[in-house]
Amino acid sequence: MKEAIGEARKAAGAGEVPIGAVIVRDGQVVARGYNRTETEKDPTMHAEMIAIREAVRVLGGWRLSGCSMYVTAEPCVMCAGACILARLDAVYAGTESPKSGAAGSVRDILTSGVLNHASVYEVGILRGECAALLKEYFAALRK
Repeated sequence: MKEAIGEARKAAGAGEVPIGAVIVRDGQVVARGYNRTETEKDPTMHAEMIAIREAVRVLGGWRLSGCSMYVTAEPCVMCAGACILARLDAVYAGTESPKSGAAGSVRDILTSGVLNHASVYEVGILRGECAALLKEYFAALRK
């Protein structure tokens, strides 16, 4: 999660919502991403989507079985859906996203069992640090 937090700090430095993600396989980081929606003017440029795209390129296939994602905040509907479609084994989030989370907060796409795949999901890894990044960003934005 520390690696994902580093990616989130890059997003914050670029004026983006500070969310970062890394994908790990066999204990090695194979892909990383941080939010770039404002920079790229593209609503799909979430940290998770960028990391998935990079992992697919690096590993040479769209099925990311054997991989886990560490992301600083609970994925949204788009990102949770992409995690399922990519067949990620597990998704580990730093903190909940009570307004847009799709892993239990608003919806449950990752573990519902309704789709053709389900990922293991755990939230709360370095929760305080991950939540603080978001709180600081939105407090500054409101000023």
